[in-house]
Amino acid sequence: MNLIAAPDLISTPSLTVAVAIIGAGPVGATLAAALAARGVPVAVVDAAPLPPMELAGFDGRAYAIALASKRLLEQAGIWERLPGAPCPIEGIKVADGRVGEAPSSLDLDFEASEVADEPFGWMVEARALRVALNARLPHLAHLQAFAPMTAKVTRGPEGAVVTLADGRVIHAALVVGAEGRGSPLRQQAGIGTARHDYGQIGMVGAFAHEKPHHNRALELFLPAGPFAQLPLASLGSYGTGTLPHASSFVWTERRSVATRMLALSDADFARELRRRIGDHLGAIEPIGRRWHYPLTAMHATRYVAERLALVGDAAHGMHPIAGQGLNIGFRDVAALTELVADAHAAGEDVGSAALLARYQARRRPDALMMIGATHVLEKLFGNDVGPVRWARRLGIAAVDRIPGLKRAFARQAMGLPLRG
Repeated sequence: MNLIAAPDLISTPSLTVAVAIIGAGPVGATLAAALAARGVPVAVVDAAPLPPMELAGFDGRAYAIALASKRLLEQAGIWERLPGAPCPIEGIKVADGRVGEAPSSLDLDFEASEVADEPFGWMVEARALRVALNARLPHLAHLQAFAPMTAKVTRGPEGAVVTLADGRVIHAALVVGAEGRGSPLRQQAGIGTARHDYGQIGMVGAFAHEKPHHNRALELFLPAGPFAQLPLASLGSYGTGTLPHASSFVWTERRSVATRMLALSDADFARELRRRIGDHLGAIEPIGRRWHYPLTAMHATRYVAERLALVGDAAHGMHPIAGQGLNIGFRDVAALTELVADAHAAGEDVGSAALLARYQARRRPDALMMIGATHVLEKLFGNDVGPVRWARRLGIAAVDRIPGLKRAFARQAMGLPLRG
């Protein structure tokens, strides 16, 4: 049985699977696909409908998918179903700057060709990844999806019971919380969180521009927070004769300033974008919606409880200064998939305390390190104190001149081992 359907199309009153996943966002749906592709019986439940869908209108949102994440999506059979070719990130320029001024010449230039045979990553539109996920799930023999559907979860020593809103019951050895930062399963398990509010707003969107980006990204450290320009694939019908290219932006500002920026007209917003980007892309014009989010860091005190594992934003959230939030979630998926699939193949209990301890030991230190690193970067670069500004510019330039250290930073961004 293998359906993504409205509840009345599924007649089975009770179902037994190895893993039940609550939440079918990018992380939860990818975990479901990755496990099912390895032969693990999986059920995924989400409150939103997941019908096969056409490519929705361009809305400006996109993900930076690291090389390691791309490999995970390939193994799960998702990457090949993207409705269009994503844009590779083949170079990254990192520089300190100030609004209205040219970036510091003491910068750091990364070239993917110096590190691996593939790009650093790919820019994938949010709408395209959703289409690929929804196109993949119905073709997995070991996966059943229940959406739109809500559920109540109870856990005990012998397993978990997921009771759907229509009365049907799913029995599972392991339940996975993939419902985002407000995870009800995390709260139900009494797992606390440590949080930090940066007092900032992250603005996300896209813009068309006159000159090509050459598949290169720009990361500027400005006093109010980081600003990134990330290359997107050709606009197609969304482009114009004079502005045929497109990029995504991730722009961090203090709340008061962000509120004013979001209220600007397109022309004035474009002017503010260009004050930060510079002139290297020529004329620009905002396209799609402007999205904004309060910026906070969050880390769960535990990633596991009895018969429960947390993944993605249910377990951790970080400042976007390094652009690694979704990729860290995909690392959770890769680790949990390997542990569960190997245990299932060996006939072992996939929800055992020992397996969950191994998952937490593998993932929590890595995510905590990334949260700490992004926090330090935000504090180091998020000020305009003269001596500190010059020290960090010299530091950026020094890394650019130390091949081994530069390579290590690049491989970390790709999600690859530091050596290889």
